[in-house]
Amino acid sequence: MADLASQPTSIQSIYSWYKEDKLYVNRRYQRKLVWTQDEKQRLIESILKRYPIPALFVAEREEAGTYEIIDGLQRLHAIVSFIETSFPDLDGQFFNLEHFPTAKSRADSGGFDPTQSESLIDQGQVTTILDYTLALSVMRNATEDEINDVFDRINTYGHRLSDQERRQAGVQNEFSEVVRHIACEIRGDDSADVLTLSLMPSVSVDLPMSKHGYEVRADEVFWVQQGILRSTDLRDSEDEQCIADIVASIVGSQPIPRSKDALDSVYADGSEENRRILSSLDVYGPERISEEFKFCVEEIQKICSQGGEEKLRDLIFEKRTTNPFPSVFAVLFIALHETFVKDKKVISDYECAKKSLNNLVSRVESGRKAGSPSERRKNIATAKALLDDCLIDADGTQHIYGSQSTVDIQNALRRSEAEHSRYELKQGLLSLSDDRKRDGAVVDKVIKTICAIANNGPSCSGQIIIGVADKEADKKRISEIDGVEGKRIGRKYVVGVKREADVLGITIEQYYSQWKEAIRNSGLSGSVRDSVLSNMDYNEFYGLGVITITIPPQCEMSYVGEETFLRSGDDTLKAETAQQIASIAKRF
Repeated sequence: MADLASQPTSIQSIYSWYKEDKLYVNRRYQRKLVWTQDEKQRLIESILKRYPIPALFVAEREEAGTYEIIDGLQRLHAIVSFIETSFPDLDGQFFNLEHFPTAKSRADSGGFDPTQSESLIDQGQVTTILDYTLALSVMRNATEDEINDVFDRINTYGHRLSDQERRQAGVQNEFSEVVRHIACEIRGDDSADVLTLSLMPSVSVDLPMSKHGYEVRADEVFWVQQGILRSTDLRDSEDEQCIADIVASIVGSQPIPRSKDALDSVYADGSEENRRILSSLDVYGPERISEEFKFCVEEIQKICSQGGEEKLRDLIFEKRTTNPFPSVFAVLFIALHETFVKDKKVISDYECAKKSLNNLVSRVESGRKAGSPSERRKNIATAKALLDDCLIDADGTQHIYGSQSTVDIQNALRRSEAEHSRYELKQGLLSLSDDRKRDGAVVDKVIKTICAIANNGPSCSGQIIIGVADKEADKKRISEIDGVEGKRIGRKYVVGVKREADVLGITIEQYYSQWKEAIRNSGLSGSVRDSVLSNMDYNEFYGLGVITITIPPQCEMSYVGEETFLRSGDDTLKAETAQQIASIAKRF
């Protein structure tokens, strides 16, 4: 039985917890950062006026002095982000770091980039904020089920979540997990289930008009990029609702009714529909549907980029519109899925496929009854028939599974922002000087980094991605010498490796082989070398070409010859002292 204690806490203490990474967020039930700047500013105004604000609710974690946020995520982040000068108050004034050494030292050490402004709140206002006491309730000795139940009750009573957020938060089962996992991968905010509060901006969506500085930009997310949903729909988890509808229809072998009640029934714990879908998913396999979903997304992107980028919305509507179209998208998606998986066909002519889908909306029923299972089935059949001339038989479906998809690579690039020790990015084999010579140090660094990532521990995997510039200066230089503009993903730029194969006068297959041979002939320990070679992959990635070197978890310490290496942030270091070597050995 959980204990509940009242623990009034000053904002100054809360910020210290934040700085020391003692505040955690569980993404299995917590939503993203969604408050608007106006909402944040009004909270700060209430604090400055010493008005009461709603109580915060946290659960004490196993690690003493650390807490999981149950209720109050948006408020807590608004407070710490104001202190870190992310936004001004309603009078246009920013927090004055000179009067709060704890925050200033975090800024000085690179924890955040302070906004430069001459309009700052005064010392008295800083004191008012730091001394403000937050009503904090702490659950101690709580089980995971109790925390889930409390979160569900808080948000059911308050009606503060969207329908889909409430569904996802209210039930923790294999279906809700696979929907959340797919949604995170497609949005590009895939991460560990539990993150510190300081990392939440890296997995939150920045809307076009908000500009909070969050890592995931709405206009770069598949759903918004293709016009399927509006950017504001992401805030309310409409993408997860669309995924839930599609996944339930696929694994259940028949389209479900497109309605709020139908999805509520799928999520209602113990209901007949809930048991049917969970049973079907258990047979189908969560990993299988996840891989198939990403494959279909990638095929849609290929269709839309054929002959020049075109939004799916502009392709399937005859007249220009800004309306979202999740219902028609679901029809198209299920049609493609059945074509690839059930019928075992592949697209042989993407230009033909693009023409076939032109003005799709006028060819399917979209009236009041279009959401019924029978009408959805008719629409799916229509979409499949339109694509029939663009298809050929495939040799099974194995090409769908196991390979690194475009979605996987985009996710890895975003995760590299927060999980430095597990990722390394390289632009390629060649130097960026005018003579374009091979940079021998690059291959040597990659070999040592493989070893270092393998030494992160038996539960840690990692990845090295070749064909990515992590500096804008390198991206500009590559544009100058290779004529490749690259594709921006988060703060990184995918420039690809096809450009280097062209410079070397070899095929992309030969270029890829050079990397494999370098690893095969290296001094890497046999177990890590062999597992890395079997998990290397190449992805076309919008015609640019990207190589992914995946380092699976290892069960023993790895070496390069007689030496061993470790990761320190995003640096690879040689383990030179007995203490460093012993520290690595302890992990295994």
